[in-house]
Amino acid sequence: MRDETKRKLQGIMDKAVKEKELAGGCLLVRQHGEECCYLEAGMADIEAGKPIARDQIYRLYSMSKPVTGAAAMKLFEDGVLDLGQPVSDYLPSFQDPFVEQDGRLVKADRQVQVQDLLNMTSGLVYNGDAGLAGRHADAVFSELEERLLTDHPMTTKELAVRLGQGPLLFQPGSSWKYGSSADVLGAVIEAAAGMSFGEYLKKSFFEPLGMKDTGFFVPEEKRERLVTVYRADEKNGLVPYREDHLGIFNAMDHKPAFESGGAGLVSTADDYARFAQMLLNGGELDGVRILKPRTVRYMTQGALNETQKEAFVKNFPNMPGFDYGNLVRVMKDTGRSCTLNNAGEYGWDGWLGCYFANDPEADMTILFMMQKTDSGLTPLARRLRNVIMSEHD
Repeated sequence: MRDETKRKLQGIMDKAVKEKELAGGCLLVRQHGEECCYLEAGMADIEAGKPIARDQIYRLYSMSKPVTGAAAMKLFEDGVLDLGQPVSDYLPSFQDPFVEQDGRLVKADRQVQVQDLLNMTSGLVYNGDAGLAGRHADAVFSELEERLLTDHPMTTKELAVRLGQGPLLFQPGSSWKYGSSADVLGAVIEAAAGMSFGEYLKKSFFEPLGMKDTGFFVPEEKRERLVTVYRADEKNGLVPYREDHLGIFNAMDHKPAFESGGAGLVSTADDYARFAQMLLNGGELDGVRILKPRTVRYMTQGALNETQKEAFVKNFPNMPGFDYGNLVRVMKDTGRSCTLNNAGEYGWDGWLGCYFANDPEADMTILFMMQKTDSGLTPLARRLRNVIMSEHD
């Protein structure tokens, strides 16, 4: 990458810090298996006067989802997990689900399948969503958070079982809704693999890939590297955010009973880059094969029909042109996109602003890491990637 481009990117990041779009963060770009840009700006902890450093640990929130999708893909290619299986084969509470229709409950046309969890076509929702399904999710997630610091915290399996006891927003497979599907999938992976979700990820991904700083909590000796979370405050600009969210410990200071497939992981830019590079290489990194090339192609091709795609764009109006499947968005229609993209790009982002994109055509990974509440796919990430992609025809 040209020095002029790096200076432009650094200027954008510095301006964003000055204008309090974020406290601090880092940008890592890799192409053809090599790092071509690493930049950082701002503070890891404003109050402590601690600047961002390269080994900073970030809460991924929904950028955990592609890892969960890849874990399901590994069990899929190993012949352990059948995507057409009913979820009730693993979690009996999903047997004979009900669906909310015009304010009343009707029996579902079919069972929720594993594939519905991967594609967010299950009808499961998050807390805070409307209707009977949303109220049920509110109750389950409220109990999850009430029990976080007790001697009987809710487990990955219990959360999934409880979600299965409530109604679905729509008939399985008939629409699309961003919700708790990935958390339920974590429990399915546990049952299929015969070990805890965290153990499976460690054994199958983190250890073989050398992702030494990735997991569901931060050990004491690494806690100084965990970035402080901030929220926007009209009066004071950015203020520290110490609350727990979606059943995830903000402090990340001990092993959780609930290992969230949708939001639970922490990682560094360099660790996540190893996961991303493995996918970009067709499932292999440094001579270690994690997934087969055909599985990676399947994972990253998109899976929605036209009705589901319409619902996806309604959920995420800032992502026109994207398809979705296996817990990643996939660029299909570059002319409709609001950013510069190549067809086939895939990735996802998180509630605190962490952002990941793999572009197979450019053989490139873009990672942007930050920690500010209610961020998701930020205008800042879009601006940065437009500068990067404008150099690549």
